[in-house]
Amino acid sequence: MFHLGTTELIIILVIVLLLFGVGRIGKIAGELGKGISSFRSGLKGEGESAEAEENKE
Repeated sequence: MFHLGTTELIIILVIVLLLFGVGRIGKIAGELGKGISSFRSGLKGEGESAEAEENKE
């Protein structure tokens, strides 16, 4: 199978940093984090509203 070692991962990370820059990667990571937290809160909100509807009946 295809295995990446530590050295290869470091080289890939350096290339990505050179291509995109630290600021742009930070923005992408921030947006990804916001999306994940929004998704999780949406899942919790759906579960709570479904439980509230069941309790009303």
